[in-house]
Amino acid sequence: MLRCCNFLTVLLLLSPAISVGRVPSGDSPAFTAVPELSAGFDLLYEQKFAEARQTFVSWESRNLEDPFGEVAVAASYLFEELYFQGVLTSDFFLNEKRFLHGIDGRPNPERMSHFGEALARARELAMVRQKTNPNDGEALFALTLAAGMESDAESILQKKHLAGLKHMKEANKYAESLLVGNPDAVDAYIALGIANYIIGSQTAGSRFALWFDGIHGNKKLGMEQVAKTAENGRYLRPFAKILLALAACREKQVALAQKLLRELSEQYPASELFVSEYDKVLSLPVPAAMVR
Repeated sequence: MLRCCNFLTVLLLLSPAISVGRVPSGDSPAFTAVPELSAGFDLLYEQKFAEARQTFVSWESRNLEDPFGEVAVAASYLFEELYFQGVLTSDFFLNEKRFLHGIDGRPNPERMSHFGEALARARELAMVRQKTNPNDGEALFALTLAAGMESDAESILQKKHLAGLKHMKEANKYAESLLVGNPDAVDAYIALGIANYIIGSQTAGSRFALWFDGIHGNKKLGMEQVAKTAENGRYLRPFAKILLALAACREKQVALAQKLLRELSEQYPASELFVSEYDKVLSLPVPAAMVR
């Protein structure tokens, strides 16, 4: 639930350390795929949540000042809860009531408590970095993902829609700041894309009300932004692919959904989620105009 954004294209060059917060790529998980973290996210996408978390905690123990370790831990709890609640499925995405208003019932309280604790620690570490450099790319990356994940949790799992809206706007703000100076931080596009797609999916009346709060939405733009992460993301590429595939199912773009889910099921054959969703989408008819 965020307003659409136009990214600045002018890179501030006067002082990289101060203006854009670009850090050496070898030192930053925001701008380089760290093998250990990538392996942890692979475990996450195979639904091996405890093993993924152990990998993230191990990396974090050797990188105590980097907020991304806690972001990854938080992501492991959120992804686990979304999985067990059936959110990352076509059954959820194609159910208009659940898609727009959230899950039935309540999320696991212990899991959500751990999720919140990890987010709080990630924000604390990010803000320490911002005291030295308000535009620190690593801090902005962590804050973008933290706000985006909290928004997802509040809107989808806890059904606190106003709080979710607040954090969507926060994620949008951080993502805009990050991408001005670091356009290669493509994982951040997923926060913008989810917001634009969800708002664009609301009823005309709801979108009209949100417009007065400075919030806009565009489903097409949202899918394009998620596609950026699905094409070139470092850690969230598979997550972006499943979200884009499920959105494609909603938009009757069956060929796209089949392509993405085939890729996911081939990359993660041990994943019950990806294999199951691929089997489901294969049964959907592809419109003749989309067959190539």
